[in-house]
Amino acid sequence: MTSWANSGQRDLHLELREAIVPGARGARDVLIAALRDAVRSGRLTSGTTLPPSRTLAADLGLARNTVAEAYAELVAEGWLASRQGAGTWVVDAAATALPTPSRGTPVVPTHNLMPGSPDVSSFPRAAWSAATRRALAAAPDEALRMGDPRGRVELREALAEYLGRVRGVRTSPESIVICAGTRHAVEVLAKALGGPIAVEAYGLYLFREALAGVGVASTPIGVDERGAVVDDLARTTATAALLTPAHHFPHGGPLHSERRKAVVNWAHRTSGYLLEDDYDGEFRYDRQPVGAVQGLDPDRVVYLGSASKSLSPALRLGWMALPDGLVDRVLAAAGGQQFYVNAIAQLTMADFVSSGNYDKHIRRMRLSYRRRRDRLVEALQPFEVGISGLSAGLHLLLTLPAGGEPEAIRRAGEAGIALSGLALLRHPDAGPEVPVHDGLVVSFGTPSDSAFGPAVDALCGVLAGLRHHP
Repeated sequence: MTSWANSGQRDLHLELREAIVPGARGARDVLIAALRDAVRSGRLTSGTTLPPSRTLAADLGLARNTVAEAYAELVAEGWLASRQGAGTWVVDAAATALPTPSRGTPVVPTHNLMPGSPDVSSFPRAAWSAATRRALAAAPDEALRMGDPRGRVELREALAEYLGRVRGVRTSPESIVICAGTRHAVEVLAKALGGPIAVEAYGLYLFREALAGVGVASTPIGVDERGAVVDDLARTTATAALLTPAHHFPHGGPLHSERRKAVVNWAHRTSGYLLEDDYDGEFRYDRQPVGAVQGLDPDRVVYLGSASKSLSPALRLGWMALPDGLVDRVLAAAGGQQFYVNAIAQLTMADFVSSGNYDKHIRRMRLSYRRRRDRLVEALQPFEVGISGLSAGLHLLLTLPAGGEPEAIRRAGEAGIALSGLALLRHPDAGPEVPVHDGLVVSFGTPSDSAFGPAVDALCGVLAGLRHHP
């Protein structure tokens, strides 16, 4: 159904068709997808004011709660912003700073607890600048041309040493391909391998969108306290399985050792591959490091890493450690040239790693994030929420009583807090065998040090309100 809604004196065109939202569980999911698509496509530009939930509900023939919940979810995701008395408006999701509405008032959310970014205020600017100067001074002229489609050899050599030493990855510079982050890697691998590709039933929706964008289907498999339910792979025809073995997103636990072996056996038995997303493997606190599954079998596991959680997602710098037999297929799928990541960034990262500055930065941030985690956990003690994912990474999962998530998301939006609900991360095709849980995914890594305390206080205010409004 194509619908028009009136926003003040402006018409709002929305495509409300379940056909464009595979697996949609109702009008709320369809409306969220339509609004998200309108922002992503540019039809709803930054600063555009949306109609009140009551008005939009009347225009579209929906229940007001449906619209209110859709707005709250999109505020939590960072697509929209809202404040009492100022309405709801569009945020430029691609911008690094939030826009200001026309009336000149500051835009919320003011507290960013959305997972996906480290504390970029702690980016090692001086050390990075020094690495850039050293790298450029030492670089041959040919380094400023396109060069090897796998990426600069200096970075591939530095990564081969670092990944072997820190993550137990068995690779060589010849088998590493530089890419523009993990999402880009997933897109290229999907083109090279075809589909369907199995994914965890709860996981990052951006990867589902990336697969769909290149015409590859994703098939969900279950998740429990031992991580991905690897036995579920037997009922699929997947060419590969995209998993987060070291630290499941969002539940936070590692893949059990028996399942690590089982997924490698599955890959051998089916001639498939494990795509191992090691998105925050360096950050662990109360446990021994969990090495990469790739170390068990470099011939059937593709290791994926990036600087997005360790330094900044703005670098658009990632890497794939590939089985030797996949390198040519992946390069062909990527276009046969290295035009995704600029050579200067690669040379700088190579110097940053080989000089030891990357290790130094990781150690410093590990201590900082551990202190934040401990502070957050202590602040959450008075509230009736489950807390998991404590031992590693940059986020916690707060489990809520059944039915509590929509209200928590709405209240967080009203309080100016950006965070993620579990519903957003559940695969739309997940069946009844995958339990539905209510919860919030809260990043303790995203805010700056000065912003972290107020963000925790605001979150506690939301949870305190929930205690009195079940």
